[in-house]
Amino acid sequence: MTRRVPVVATILVLFAVAAMIGLGVWQLQRRHEKEALLALYAANIARLPVAVSALLPLDDAGLFRAVSADCGQVTGWTTAAGHAADGRTGWSHIAACRTGAEGPGLHVDMGVSPSPEAPKGWTGGPVRGRIVWLPDGQPLIAHLFTARAPRTPLIVSDGAAPGLTPTAPPDPESVPNNHLAYAVQWFLFAGVALVIYAVALRRRWR
Repeated sequence: MTRRVPVVATILVLFAVAAMIGLGVWQLQRRHEKEALLALYAANIARLPVAVSALLPLDDAGLFRAVSADCGQVTGWTTAAGHAADGRTGWSHIAACRTGAEGPGLHVDMGVSPSPEAPKGWTGGPVRGRIVWLPDGQPLIAHLFTARAPRTPLIVSDGAAPGLTPTAPPDPESVPNNHLAYAVQWFLFAGVALVIYAVALRRRWR
């Protein structure tokens, strides 16, 4: 008896397997890139502070650098889940600042409190802290299929606005490097897909 292999189904399965293997290889490449970036972040921690204008427009290579800036005027407040330097959790209060030389889009994390209510005792002034990206809330998987929107720099202030507790300083060790695990998952998915298809073919031939 001739054992025929369904052409269309086989092509689709092989295409899916090839795509999963490609994603696994891409994750391995991203792993090496992330390791180099984490080493750069660790070096940035030890560098001398600079004016934030020296790092703008910001890219990943400037993250975790100590910077200084002038918040000329607070134009609004937003909140996000935050961790204080003393270990407590609460609401991080992020000020949107109107600035001069630093340009538009500068945000400053001015501390943590148990309440989401915006602080009222700080309207701007000099700030010092470390620069990171303002969280955008976009799921990581979405970055595979859509272009990331322009990101906004965020200075996590060393000090806190009146009534707030200083936010925990940004730590490069908190940046995940899970690309090896993701690569293994994609390779496993490819293997499982081949096994399932082989079982399906075997049952079909029986």
